Amino acid sequence: MLVLSRKKNESIIIDDKIVITVIEIRGDKVRLGIEAPREVAIHRSEVRDAIAASEVAIAQIQEEPLSPQDSKEPSQIVEVTATAIPESVMSASDAVVR
Repeated sequence: MLVLSRKKNESIIIDDKIVITVIEIRGDKVRLGIEAPREVAIHRSEVRDAIAASEVAIAQIQEEPLSPQDSKEPSQIVEVTATAIPESVMSASDAVVR
């Protein structure tokens, strides 16, 4: 892991495509601004972990075969969709500006 020090309003440039700028330092929190191409996914680690856990759960559900009882009652089958990321993981400060 590369470790760099930056002050407020200083930036780090990655591969000439991604710019990370220190916007604010307040106590033990640092606000970062990130400029990147649209195709680059940017998530806080806990959000990415929640997304990955949802993807695993969906894959496991989709792999489970229907029991004979389920196949007799198609009106009872409910489509499974991705679960929402818990609000405890998301915060109002996670604004995406494009």
